[in-house]
Amino acid sequence: MTLVVAHRGNSSVAPQNTLAAFEAAWAAGAGSIELDVQLTADGHVVVIHDDTLDATTDGTGRVDATDLAAVRALDAGAWFAPAYAGQRVPTFDEVLDLLLHRPGIDLLIELKDAWTPDDVRKVTDPVLAAGLGDRVVVQSFWPQTVAALRDVAPGLRRGLLIGEVRDDLLETCRELDVMTCNPHGLLLVLHPDVVARLHAAGLQVMVWTLDEPDQWEQALELGVDAIITDRPDRLVGWLAARAPALSAVPDVAVLDTTALDTPAIDARGDGRDGLGPDDVTVVA
Repeated sequence: MTLVVAHRGNSSVAPQNTLAAFEAAWAAGAGSIELDVQLTADGHVVVIHDDTLDATTDGTGRVDATDLAAVRALDAGAWFAPAYAGQRVPTFDEVLDLLLHRPGIDLLIELKDAWTPDDVRKVTDPVLAAGLGDRVVVQSFWPQTVAALRDVAPGLRRGLLIGEVRDDLLETCRELDVMTCNPHGLLLVLHPDVVARLHAAGLQVMVWTLDEPDQWEQALELGVDAIITDRPDRLVGWLAARAPALSAVPDVAVLDTTALDTPAIDARGDGRDGLGPDDVTVVA
């Protein structure tokens, strides 16, 4: 069964990476919520995509140069729509509490940038203490961050995000002992065999970020394990409508993407997807 992953929550109907977006993802029937975490100046884990506050709050400056109290005082919803004024940048603890009260949905956590083992523990320890280890996957573009996850919490599932397919990809995945390798959708066009190669190596594939039915259709043909989308509500309905037809066809592949008309993505601080440590820019 294809897993529907709500990108930064149901970010098409509520401001990204807020509790409102996460509640909307749960209500839409998503199987997992993808979110991003950063560290504040005083070492607290907060949920925000960019390393600056400018794009998705009424504040300015770097997250890691701002203490928790100042981050929490900012409005993280009014930029999206007046109805969401007063939404705050969530703390990581708030998200875990939400997960405890919302059965049936998991968490896909992205650690932005390079994290030390001590910093990684600020994410892994609360997850394990809450008994949520079986509902969480932690991922990063940065191999050193994934290595820290491996060393600090070897029993926690982890993933490697990729913005390019390198010759040593499978070797890197083996060294990091990841359970999933998660490519941008365009890579499935440029390297149509990558899903099969990853599956043959025993890895799952969660593709990002696909928002259109033709992309979802193409994704199913390649057999990815999950689709990360800004439109989890629509994807859930689209998959439900396809279910009778799929059940009538034996041995169909479930999930993945090929010739995708995917928008440009880059590593700039504008609330969009960065591609990792080398600041690679992918343009469809």
